[in-house]
Amino acid sequence: MFNEEQRLANPIRWAMVGGGRGSEIGHAHRAAAARDQLFTLCAGCFDINPARNRDFAANLQLDSDRCYSDYQQMFDAEAKRKDGIQAVSVATPNGTHFAICSAALTAGLHVICEKPVTFTVSESEQLKKMALQQKKIFAVMYGYSGYQTVHQARAMIARGDIGKVRVVNMSFAHGFHNTAIEEHSPGAKWRMNPEISGPSYVLGDLGTHVFYLASLMTDLKVKQLCCMRQSFIESRAPLEDNAHVMLKYHSGAVGTLWASSVNAGSMHRQIVRVVGEKGSIEWWDERPNQLLLEMQGQPAQTLERGMNYLVNDIEAISCNRIGGGHPEGFFESWANLYHRYAIAMQAMDSANTETLDNLWYPDIDAGIEGVRLLECCVESADNQSTWVNF
Repeated sequence: MFNEEQRLANPIRWAMVGGGRGSEIGHAHRAAAARDQLFTLCAGCFDINPARNRDFAANLQLDSDRCYSDYQQMFDAEAKRKDGIQAVSVATPNGTHFAICSAALTAGLHVICEKPVTFTVSESEQLKKMALQQKKIFAVMYGYSGYQTVHQARAMIARGDIGKVRVVNMSFAHGFHNTAIEEHSPGAKWRMNPEISGPSYVLGDLGTHVFYLASLMTDLKVKQLCCMRQSFIESRAPLEDNAHVMLKYHSGAVGTLWASSVNAGSMHRQIVRVVGEKGSIEWWDERPNQLLLEMQGQPAQTLERGMNYLVNDIEAISCNRIGGGHPEGFFESWANLYHRYAIAMQAMDSANTETLDNLWYPDIDAGIEGVRLLECCVESADNQSTWVNF
């Protein structure tokens, strides 16, 4: 079970850039960070509108002198305080990530960044180099990877329960953007602007999530991929609102990835199905407390989170915040990640290499692989769906 007694002597002093009023993701960051009392929100630059920024910060009960008009001003001012911030979460549009994260690392801050981390692999690798030089944690917010059942699947696959992996099917395909909602939705509008979101829409917004989950569950490495993408809402071109990717892994396994925002009628359809020699495991984010296990020649089984018959996997067990049968969800997954971020930051600051070597969390390398996926998919799709080395 989750250890609620685990505390830091001094909670990490933390700030946010972005994630202001009306931002679902901003709220998710704050709720997750506050859950286990390992972070204290001390400062913020939440909104590019000064009045809205101040009003929002006041409603969060932040001191007015720690509500800043821009991120660089915040980093400079906080560095001069004895009680200045130690970490920052970046929840802004994709095109701003590299500049903000670079400035945060230069200021000596730990960073938690939304995905995709940057537009290019080269930029992401620069951030990795800076984080290593500054000896700071760089975490990437793959929020679904905190679910216990994902780690149960990972442990069962590693143990060989389904045999050698042959096929990995991935999808994250909702239907909420099957019309041009960006005409009246600011949150959708920037995602479909290549100057702000980068060279991809649904692959970056959705595909990177399920790609990371599959990579985490299987530990497979991609060798080559082939991608085709479409803009069914023509005004979104050159960005895609639907994409299909075929993957070849170094192990000989193969995979497919479907990312879409025009899957009309679908809520999420974020599903990872891993097919082995003996059986298959399937996880679906709309039913995150269950794993579907299908062994050839046996009745299908639904495995429930928190039960004693599951693999004794420390990552999964330590995430259980309540006994089996009670549903846990999105905020618990995020809180599990923020808990690990806090432990990692404390370990880095105290040079506790043993903890760092044995602590899992989505780090900058996970972020780099997500950006690499986008680069390769765009290269493939824009060259008549040719196969591209990963």
